[in-house]
Formats: sequence, structure tokens, C-alpha cells
Amino acid sequence: MLPHQIELLSPARDAEIGIEAINHGADAVYIGGPSFGARAAADNSVQDIARVVAHAHRYHARVFATLNTILRDDELEPARRLIGQLYDAGVDALIIQDMGLLELDLPPIQLHASTQTDIRSPEKARFLQDVGLSQIVLARELTLAQIAAIRAATDPARCTLEFFIHGALCVAYSGQCYISHAHTGRSANRGDCSQACRLPYEVKDSQGRIVAHDKHVLSMKDNNQSDNLAALVEAGVRSFKIEGRYKDMGYVKNITAHYRRLFDEILEERPELAPASAGRCTYSFTPDPDQNFNREFTDYFVQGRKEDIGAFDTPKNPGQAIGWVTRVASDWVEIETERAETELHNGDGLCYHDLRKELLGLQTNRVEKLGAGHNGGMLWRIFPKDAMAGLRDLRKGTTINRNRSIEWVRTLEKKSAERRIGLRMLLADDDGGLRLTLIDENGFVAHATLAGVWEIARDPQQAVFKLREQLGRLGDTLFRADEIELALSQPWFVPASQLNLLRRDAVATLETQRAAAFTRLPRALPVEPPAAYPEDTLSYLANVFNHKAHDFYARHGVKVIAAAYESHEEEGEVSLMITKHCVRYSLSLCPKQTKGVTGVQGTVRAEPLQLINGKEKLTLRFDCKPCEMHVVGKLKRSVRNAAPANPVTFYRTRPEPLAGR
Repeated sequence: MLPHQIELLSPARDAEIGIEAINHGADAVYIGGPSFGARAAADNSVQDIARVVAHAHRYHARVFATLNTILRDDELEPARRLIGQLYDAGVDALIIQDMGLLELDLPPIQLHASTQTDIRSPEKARFLQDVGLSQIVLARELTLAQIAAIRAATDPARCTLEFFIHGALCVAYSGQCYISHAHTGRSANRGDCSQACRLPYEVKDSQGRIVAHDKHVLSMKDNNQSDNLAALVEAGVRSFKIEGRYKDMGYVKNITAHYRRLFDEILEERPELAPASAGRCTYSFTPDPDQNFNREFTDYFVQGRKEDIGAFDTPKNPGQAIGWVTRVASDWVEIETERAETELHNGDGLCYHDLRKELLGLQTNRVEKLGAGHNGGMLWRIFPKDAMAGLRDLRKGTTINRNRSIEWVRTLEKKSAERRIGLRMLLADDDGGLRLTLIDENGFVAHATLAGVWEIARDPQQAVFKLREQLGRLGDTLFRADEIELALSQPWFVPASQLNLLRRDAVATLETQRAAAFTRLPRALPVEPPAAYPEDTLSYLANVFNHKAHDFYARHGVKVIAAAYESHEEEGEVSLMITKHCVRYSLSLCPKQTKGVTGVQGTVRAEPLQLINGKEKLTLRFDCKPCEMHVVGKLKRSVRNAAPANPVTFYRTRPEPLAGR
């Protein structure tokens, strides 16, 4: 990707979603292959990925395949063979975590550093650039200033900065969470996270007092950078990533269209920038992020630390408030909507918070419109799908939210977008017949000719209208006629069948021209001599799980290399998660928050807290200098006893020099 191009990067759970992501404005999509992707339940065959590639490349859009788990030694050769198959299928780049892949004999496919590589510093970013990673996915926790510092330390011509702008937030620094493996044996770094962060916990202080009860204190709201896009562009981000390889078709269509519109506005204001692919989209709906599943939104740390980033009450979708309860009966509930124009439908998903602030569902089976309410809204009678007796604390005055609109779902189940490449069409005549020239928005040119002799039209004005109309009928092609110019010596009458043939020949030639001009992304060469890794010691946090990864780091100057946590060498208490989120700060218990507060300053200390969920106990420790939180625990005995396949052991201390050296 060129430094002046802006890339909107969308997720694809499967090939159909990937194709629709392109249709709705994505410049690139990322999709999992048949194995080794960090979303174990979102695998796709190479053949299906090839279908997405064929569609994307028509718009000069790209397809990236995720191969971003850490690999065992016995998985390296199967991974190498898979990479060859993906390259042959036309995939433009691989998103990887395991540096052992760089030690293999791979085809010349471009490599991108996954967010799982935990890129937070200019030094780490520069290193990954220098070893041959052409695009790096920055940590979600970075501020604008930190992103700009990474951009200043790297070369825009060699390395593109990628950043997540929407979707679910992993509370840990990516690649730095081991709770799932420690408690269940399911490794997040191998695509099988159990999502312990979404569980409710009791929080106790160092004296055993309950600070919070049944709160989802590790659950974050969802990421939404809609208001920060221009600032992120200014900071140096060029690839903007939507999270969601587990998300459904409606989510990908809607969120891709939402950001496509926002980026088109930025591109209009910044003519020195350009989209990374061709075509403009039109939609049959108005994009709205609130319509999809979300835990409410936050822009996280981009603009600095904020208090309201957690979805502590529930990890579910609370939806949007639409009204309140006016009456409750044995088999129905009556509500008044806030706005008279709000329409409810059979099958809508409603919800409300009970007195304990738990979110309860109120899915509609049948709804009846009763007429105008007393406060400017509309009255509706709702017959729930479930028995009224189970709807705890549902009473007059309860606020009702809608978290699923069946009308919206049905809208996005249909065809909802068209993506067309703009054309200028020029029809001219000479002694031999007609010549049609097409020039598309990227500057590609195609010609087609039609030999023949035609009569002068009896109605010149009607003939010109018919010629323009027939030429502009581009139907299901990629193209849209932005301008049709006629340079004819006479207003000829040309039969529609012959004009159709001329137009089809020109369009086919143009598509051939575009396909021939498409070039694969180049594989970056590492610098020589090999760049030195910023540190000479690596703990389990580096996720080194095979000997090729060990060799990679050793070749780049690392002296001490511990095996990945999944090797079960760390049997005692260690940091199972490192995060920028701070529970003390979110509960107003941070010592920095009390500075200058009379009678409080100095009495609040960053002492550990304990998280309890059933029999599971975790300790929170606070490192205030970098403003980070460590979730501390140890490997469960049942997991430890289930020995890992192909365990690896590396140096845990600096090796002694050999005698005589």
C-alpha cells in the first residue's frame, strides 16, 4: 500500500461475508484459512478464500489471510504448505504472530504483524519493520501521541500502520493474556480463548472487604473511533481495521458502510490522500452502528485515559432506550415510546435492567399498536415470547430498550449495496464505423470498434437521447457511467443490439486491462545485518513456542529465551494478563485520583485486589509507573497434568560461555 492511501479493512467470517464487505466499501478484508488462525471457529477452505480474492481484485481491493497463532514445532511444516496454497490462491498478505515463520522457506507473500505481537513502542515497531513486516497492527491501547511517535520511528514507504477502529475490545494487551489457558487449557494465543474477561467477579480489597459484587470488571465497552478518524490519519495510521471475524453478515455490511461513508468524507477534504481500492458505493439503508450488537461504545485510550470504558454491569447488548412501561398484565406489557415515529414489529428484541441492574430479555412474540400516548409517544401492547412470570422487576416506569430490530435484520438480509467504478464514455465515428472509448476513475483506457454504415436519424434529439441511454446501461458490470460524450459527425440511428455489442466489447477489454495491471503486494526484505531486538531477554510473555521462533530471536541478539506459557514451565503465580485498564481507577480507588483531595490524599494506596468467580481466584496488582494492571494467578493442576503436545524448553538463564572462548 502506498503512503498516501487509506485502507478500510473489514473482517470476514466466511467467503459470502468477505464478498459483501467488498461490495459495501472495504478496501481489504481479512479472513481465516483452514487452520492456524486466532479465531478457531472462523476457518475457511482455500477454495472459498480464492472466491473472495477473485471478487476483491476486480476492484483492486486486497485479501489478507490470518495465520496468527503461535505454532508448535510439528505445525511449522503444515503451516508452510498452507501458506503456499494461500499464495497460489492469490492472497495478498499473511497476518502472523509467530516469528518462527520468518525462518521458513516461504513464497514471496507480504507479511503483516498481528495485534497479537503486542506493538506498543517505537522500538518494537521499528524492529518488526526491519525484519520484513510490511504492515503492523498497533496495540488498541495507544494514544494519538504514542501512535505518532511510532510513525516517526518507522518509514511510511516500508511499513504501514494499522489500527483497530471498531468492535469488541480485548481488555488485555493482545498476546498478553493467559487466563484462559491457565484455567481451562484453551489458549488465546492459539485461537481458543474462553473469555474469562466477560465473567462477573466479586472484588475484595487487601482486608477482605467487598469492593464490588458480581461486576464484570474486566469487560470493556466496544471500540468506536468514528469521531477520531481524521486525528488517526494525522497521527500516521493508514489501515483502519474493523474487529469481527465471528460477526454476522449484517454487522459487517453495516459497520463497513458506516466507516466507508466517513472515510469518503475525509478523502473529499484531503485530496492528497486516496482510497486503497476503486469504486464508490451506494446503499439501500442508512448505516447505524447502534443497530448492531454492542456493549455501548468507547474510544478507549486514543484521547487519553477515561473512567467510563467498562461494561461492568453486563457483557450483553443493552440496546437503545425506546420508551417505558405504562401497564403490566398477566400475559402482556404496555409501553409508551419516547417518539411517536418509533415502530415495533413482531420478533423485535427488547430488554430492561432489573433492580440489581442485571439485563433481562423481553423478546416480542406479537405487538399491537394502540394509539397516541400521554407524553407525545405511541402506546404499544407487547405479548412476550416468554412467560410474564419470569420477567423479574418489570413494573410501571421501567425503561425499555430495543437491542434487536427485526426490520433492520431483514433489510440487511437482502441486497443492500452496489459498488461501481466511475467511467467516462466517448463515442466517435469515422469512415470505418464507430469507436467507443472508456476511461475509468483509475485512468485505465479501453477501446472497441463497430464497423458499419448507418442512416441519419429522423429525430436527431431523440437519437442522441437513445445513444446516451443505451451506452449507459452498464447493468451488472463493475462500472458506472459518470460522463457520456458523443463526438459524432451526424446524429446516426444505431440499432440497440449493435450498441450493446460495442459496449460489451469495450467493458470486457477494460476489465482485462484492469486485471493485467493488478500487481501483488511485494514481500519486504529484512535489513542486513540483522536488526537487534530491543531486549536481550525474553520471558514467557514473548510467546515463543517452537525452535524456529527461538532461532529467530537468537539470530537477532536475544540471549535468554523462555518458552511460551503454553509449555507449562511457569507453574507458580505469574501475570496471566497485563492490561492498561485499571480496576482501581474505574472504581475511583486510584491514588492519583486523590491527589489534592483534603483528608483523602495519601490514604488510598495501590494495594492488590482479589477477583473471585466461584472457585476461581485472581489477584490484581498495580504497576503505577507505566499505569498498568497485572492479573496474577497460576496454572490449574488439571491443566498442568494434561501435558502439552510437543513441549519446548529454552534457556531460562544466560548460558555460560564455553571454555576457551
